[in-house]
Amino acid sequence: MAAYVHAGRAASSGPSRRSFLASTAVATAAVAGGLPLLTACSGSDGESREGATSGKAADKLLPTYVASTVAKPDLPSKNGSADGYTGKVDLAALATSVPKKLGTGAPVKIMSPFWGTPPKAGCAYYTAVDAAAGTKVTWQNQDGTTYGQKLGAVLASSSVPDMVVVPSWELVGKIANAVTAKFMDLGPYLAGDKVKKYPNLAAIPSDAWRMGIFGGALRGIPMPAAPASFIVPYYRKDIFDKKGYTVPKSPDEFLSWAKDATSAKAKVWACGDMSWFAGSVFGNAPEWNIDDDGKLRYTKERPEYLESLEWTRKLFDAGVVHPDDKALSGDAGQRFTAGQILVFNSDLSAWYVKAAEQAQANPDFRIEAMDIFGADGGDPTLWATSPSNIWSMIRKGASKETVENALAAADFAAAPYGTKERMLVDYGVEGTHYTVEGGVPVKTEQGNSEVINAWVMVAAPAPYLAHPDLPEIARKQVEWQQRMGVFMKKTSLYGMNVVEPARYATLESQFEQLEIDYVRGNKKLSDVQAAISTWKSSGGDELRAWYQELLDKNGSGN
Repeated sequence: MAAYVHAGRAASSGPSRRSFLASTAVATAAVAGGLPLLTACSGSDGESREGATSGKAADKLLPTYVASTVAKPDLPSKNGSADGYTGKVDLAALATSVPKKLGTGAPVKIMSPFWGTPPKAGCAYYTAVDAAAGTKVTWQNQDGTTYGQKLGAVLASSSVPDMVVVPSWELVGKIANAVTAKFMDLGPYLAGDKVKKYPNLAAIPSDAWRMGIFGGALRGIPMPAAPASFIVPYYRKDIFDKKGYTVPKSPDEFLSWAKDATSAKAKVWACGDMSWFAGSVFGNAPEWNIDDDGKLRYTKERPEYLESLEWTRKLFDAGVVHPDDKALSGDAGQRFTAGQILVFNSDLSAWYVKAAEQAQANPDFRIEAMDIFGADGGDPTLWATSPSNIWSMIRKGASKETVENALAAADFAAAPYGTKERMLVDYGVEGTHYTVEGGVPVKTEQGNSEVINAWVMVAAPAPYLAHPDLPEIARKQVEWQQRMGVFMKKTSLYGMNVVEPARYATLESQFEQLEIDYVRGNKKLSDVQAAISTWKSSGGDELRAWYQELLDKNGSGN
C-alpha cells in the first residue's frame, strides 16, 4: 500500500511551512550550527512502508554514541540547547578530528539542494576538501527552491546518484516510498560499534540517528538539530530603548504595546505576521500527542489551536501588523531591519544573520529575542524540535568502495567546531578563501563564490552555535535556548519516523490557506470549526485510531 511521510506542522497559520524550512536551510548553510526548525516525523516500517520503528527495535539499528572530546564548548549544551563557542579562532590550536584519510579517492556522485550559484567543478574549494578527506566528489547541485521536483524525477528513474541529500519537507507522495526502495541499509557499515571507524559520525547524538530509520532500516545520515530550537520573537532593542518600551510578557501586554508602538503615519507598525510565535505562546503541540487527560489528539483539535489563531487575528484587527505582511508580500526580515516593524518571528539563525548584515550598515542596530511567555503571562509550554530534518542517503547497489567513500565524506563533513576539518568545510583554504583578521575568519571574494552550501549538507556534528565575528550573538542564542528549554516537553511522537497511509495524504491540505484567511479577517471562526469537523469525518478520526495503534505498538516518544 502506498504511504506518504507526515511532516509535523506548525501550530498555527503563517507563510508556507515548506518555504520556511527551505529558507532556513539557506541559513543553515550560511551559519554554522543553525538548523531547520519545526517537528518532522518521517520514515517507515515493514513491507507496507507504513508505521514507525522505535523503542528497542530502533535501538538495535543505531550506531554506538561516542561523544567528541576534540574541542570543548564554552557553553555546553543544557536544556536541549546547542553547544556554544564564543572564543576567537586560533588556527594553530585547531584540533584534528580525522587523523587519517578515510577515503580512497574513488569517485562519488552527490546530489544536494543548493541555494545560490553553484561553484564550478574542480574549483579550489572542492579540490582542497577532496584532498583532505581522500574523496573525489562530483557534485550534482540542484536548485533548492525546486528540489522536490528534481528529487522526485531522479528517484523515479533508474539512475540515482551515489549519495542524495533528502530534506524532510520533500518527503511527500511517491518520494517517501522511493526512500525505502532506492536507498540502502547502512546498518552493516554503521550499526553498533561499526560506526567507530567514523568517529565524527559516532559523535552524532542517538536521537538524530533514530530519525534516520526508514523502512525498518538505518538509511539516513542525519543533520542533527537542537531540541530547544523554537520560533524566536525578535525585537529591535535599539528602538525599544530609545522609545522607553517595556518588553511584553503576556499576550495582552503585547497587544497593548503594539497599539502604542504603531503609527501608520510614521510608517511604523509593531510587528509582522506573528502566527508562528502564537503557536508557542498558546502551547499547542505541533502534531499528534497524548494529552494530559490520556486522550490522543491532533494539533487542530485542541482549544489552544483556535486560541492562537484568535490572538493572531486580534493583532491584524488592531492594525498593528504591517500591510505588506497582511498582503503576504515582501520580506518581513527586511522590514524589521528598516525599522518599519519592531518585532518579527523567525528561526534562531536570523539572530546572527541580521546582526552581521547590519553591523556596518547601521551600527546602532540591536536585535534581541523576547522570552516566550505563556497564554496567561506565565510559563509557556514549548515542544521539542525534531532531532533531525535532513538526511543524506546512499543508493542501493552502490559498491563497497563507493559506500565507504561516501561515508568518508560524511565523516569529514560532520567534524565538530574547533577542528581543522570544520574550518576547511566552513571557510575553505586560508589565503585563498578567507583571511584571519583579529582572530576572525573573513571570506574573500573567491570564498564567497565557492564556499557556499554543498559539503555542509552531507552531514553535520552535534548542534552548535559559533560566530567568531559576533561571539556575543552566539552566547545570547545559546542562553536563550537554555532559558526556553526549561519549559520544553516532548510529544508522544518525538524522535519517531512515521509514515501515514496514503489515503490520508490530502486530509489537512485545506488548513494552511484557511488559517491565513481567518487571521486576516477574510474567514469566520465558524469556518475554521467547520473545517475541523470535516477533517474528523473525512478521515481524521480513522487516522487517530491508526496512530493509537501505532503508539500502542511502539510506545510513546516522550
